[in-house]
Amino acid sequence: MTPNMRAILLFALVFGLIILSGFERSWNVALGIVNMGLISAIMALGVNMQWGYAGLFNIGVMGFVALGGLAAVLVGMPPVAEAWAAGGLGLLAGLALGAATIAAAIMTWKRMAKGRARALAVAAILVVGFFVFRAVFDPAVGAVEAVNPAATGYLGGLGLPILVAWPVGGLLAAGAAWAIGKTALGLRSDYLAIATLGIAEIIIAVLKNEDWLGRGVKNVIGLPRPVPYEVDLQNSDAFVARMSAWGIDPVAASSITVKLAYAGLFVVVLAILLWLSQKALNSPWGRMMRAIRDNEVAAEAMGKDVTRRHLQIFILGSAVCGIAGAMMTTLDGQLTPGTYQPLRFTFLVWVMVIVGGSGNNFGAVLGGFLVWYLWVEVEPRGRELMEFVTSGMADGSWLKAHLLASAAHMRLFIMGLILVLVLRFSPRGLIPER
Repeated sequence: MTPNMRAILLFALVFGLIILSGFERSWNVALGIVNMGLISAIMALGVNMQWGYAGLFNIGVMGFVALGGLAAVLVGMPPVAEAWAAGGLGLLAGLALGAATIAAAIMTWKRMAKGRARALAVAAILVVGFFVFRAVFDPAVGAVEAVNPAATGYLGGLGLPILVAWPVGGLLAAGAAWAIGKTALGLRSDYLAIATLGIAEIIIAVLKNEDWLGRGVKNVIGLPRPVPYEVDLQNSDAFVARMSAWGIDPVAASSITVKLAYAGLFVVVLAILLWLSQKALNSPWGRMMRAIRDNEVAAEAMGKDVTRRHLQIFILGSAVCGIAGAMMTTLDGQLTPGTYQPLRFTFLVWVMVIVGGSGNNFGAVLGGFLVWYLWVEVEPRGRELMEFVTSGMADGSWLKAHLLASAAHMRLFIMGLILVLVLRFSPRGLIPER
């Protein structure tokens, strides 16, 4: 079987399973899997750029996805005029002072001669700058968060179309990746993994605790949508009449229509990113990145700036994850920092890349759809399996109770089992790199 035919059959199998879910459960469930599968495929594509192209072990994916979600709030939500009046300028002044302090410390470190005087000067700048920053920043934060904290308590956003937040999410994640990469990419791969995981946790901690930025754990709800609301479709006489003429329930049809609209937008984004990724991978730049991945010493001996190229691909992959994060928050209609967990937004994405085939863009996309389908479907299927297995057991049996309670863990068990089977029988993934 040719590699192309193998890939086609695997994609057909995955989409066949999703269609089967539509017939067995509902098309709302199937389209929900498709939409999150598209977003997961984009996340996997970003991680595949870093690991499959350059061998960078980034396990801080969660942080870049969260920054994309924050971009949806900062761009799409309307500004809170009362909060800006209460402390908006103070917040901006405090942030400017903090940035100026860091810049002054860096310039001092670079311009002064090495020695105790340089260390003392930098320390003095940082200490004085910190206290000045807090003196300006803290009162402004208190004033902003005191403005109707039950409903707002934050500055809001720019009130722009929510679609603008998707590229902005990529830019925000790319900026964070640049700052992280400048300090962490010189580390060995295992230390880089630890550093990126720690930085991702710091990002989540900031989102949870800085209420002025995105309401923290109080969450931001009611984000603008790029597609119609279901209730608006249900109140449209033309839509109701058309669905009734087709023999479809208008309420169910409104939900399906909205999900199809989201799917259309997500397909366009995935297609553009996949096309660009393929062009880059098959270009001289892509061959150079794979040469660096396979043998850094040889590539450096040939005159390639390995650190610079690592930074470049780290920024690009993180930007793609940021775009996916903004898309996911737009789909959810809310930003909930408490839901960003490494299991979902780092481990699961890595499973998608490994199962699909690292180094192969189509493999990453396949892994995104397959693993997300399993993540959604395994738990209810596991419950059905356990109910069938225990159907002949007496009620009150300890074994029956244990098996039924174990159904909730089927999801993690199947994820581990799939990963082990793929690594055993197809160690390069379902669609290996060519």
